[in-house]
Amino acid sequence: MENPASSPQEPSSKKPKMSTTTSDDEDCITTTTADGGPAKSRYKRRKIAILFAYCGVGYQGMQKNPGAKTIEGDLEEALYQSGAVPEHDRGLPKRFDWARSARTDKGVSAVGQVVSGRFYIDPPGLIDRLNSNLPPQFRIFGFKRVTASFSAKKFCDRRRYVYLIPVFALDTSSHRDRESVLASLGSGNELVKCLECSERGRKVEGIMGKRSFESRSVVQPGISSNNGTALSSREENGTFLSHSEINNEIMVCGDNGNANSNILQCECVSIQSEISSNGEGALVSTEENGTPLSHTEEANVKSMVSSENGNANSNLVQYESVIEEREVGGELDGCGNGPVEAAKRSGFSYGEKERERFNRILKCYEGTHNFHNFTTRTKAEDPSARRYIISLEANTTVTVDGIDFVKCEVVGQSFMLHQIRKMIGVAVAIMRNCAPESLIGTALQKEVNINVPTAPEVGLYLDECFFTSYNQKWKDTHEKVSMKAYEEEAEEFKMNHIYSHIAATEHKEGVVALWLHSLNNRNYPDLRVISNDGKTDLNGAKAVDMAK
Repeated sequence: MENPASSPQEPSSKKPKMSTTTSDDEDCITTTTADGGPAKSRYKRRKIAILFAYCGVGYQGMQKNPGAKTIEGDLEEALYQSGAVPEHDRGLPKRFDWARSARTDKGVSAVGQVVSGRFYIDPPGLIDRLNSNLPPQFRIFGFKRVTASFSAKKFCDRRRYVYLIPVFALDTSSHRDRESVLASLGSGNELVKCLECSERGRKVEGIMGKRSFESRSVVQPGISSNNGTALSSREENGTFLSHSEINNEIMVCGDNGNANSNILQCECVSIQSEISSNGEGALVSTEENGTPLSHTEEANVKSMVSSENGNANSNLVQYESVIEEREVGGELDGCGNGPVEAAKRSGFSYGEKERERFNRILKCYEGTHNFHNFTTRTKAEDPSARRYIISLEANTTVTVDGIDFVKCEVVGQSFMLHQIRKMIGVAVAIMRNCAPESLIGTALQKEVNINVPTAPEVGLYLDECFFTSYNQKWKDTHEKVSMKAYEEEAEEFKMNHIYSHIAATEHKEGVVALWLHSLNNRNYPDLRVISNDGKTDLNGAKAVDMAK
């Protein structure tokens, strides 16, 4: 007897693949043990974009580098400690599709940095876990669910950087080099020797910030360094820089060697004590950046100094951070002062005339050019040397701890190593009449090779990364990758950590002031007029010297 034909069986359904795209299914996968009891839950990985900020002090840049302390190194470790990265993927970013939207240099900060990858975002509370495993100079704002093909590097349309340059850096008579001072002797426009900085553009013990009395300062707020100490905007013994002119100093002399105590209210005050040849004590009080004392400022410095028999002693100085931002050319600034009153506060101010000239210089960078002279290790023939600058303008000033800064905002598709810092360095040299305005056009030529100055890294930070095309394409199914939801939190972090660090570094070390002393033809002979064939035009160089 034949066996009946067996009925065909239905094929078993395939096991669904793990989804890495956005969905409403946030349930975890729960397995069961052999006896039927519940086991440990397994969560799915999700492709996300993490938005965060950091202060770059103490770090060797964004990109991970073996043996160096980097932003990516600390962030990857925090992701592992927070449970977002499994043990077998620890230290292997390619396994979780790691990508960064921008690569910042050593010491450069960021407010709107974005990285992407496949991470475990459950259980809830990933952002709090990340922040608890990172130092205070980090701040994770949040994350956005993105498509499986999203890459923070490839999908970023443009990036916006901001460089804060002190206003005094644009003053042609501020912190000049030794050669310019000597050359101006006997002319109708003599330059004053800078007594606050070393002549050669570097600090020298016994010259920099020398004081005849001790001063102690209490600074709030501060910024934490890597070893947990606070980076104050004053150094003990008063070794900080003052950016005022000598003829603007306020002299308060005491009779018979005694100086009366004074209570000063200002943004930032430096106090010097000088002993005259006849033994009488002279007390010099000078505000940073050459601005007079004003009761409208929020920073209060209470100083009581007594002089006895030619010796001066100082008491406690209390100092607070002040930040105000204002548009140039407007009717009122952040303190309610008009442009006329703001100009009276300093011998040099970033007024309408200075703003127009500086923006005219910066506009020369806009468009597609060959920036091989504005980076390192990139030849002119390399296609990567061609970059597109969308906009570069400096229309806003911001006052931080008594120092006025010009806010230079540059937007471009991408940037090379040191490119923005060199662009700002050349623009500052032109504003200070150390180079002609035609130098930028010459430096952007493919056949010309010159050496241009690099501005200090402390004033540069990544402001925001934009994903316009991605957001437009997936606007109906995915939320936008944008900093808009975190604007207030990002602004608070920027003011408390990045801006305060920039001002504190200038107060304490005077990095920009010392850098300005190096802007001369001895260190940068290419700052002279360069002809189209790459040779120095001596006639043009003499014209530049005459302009000084």
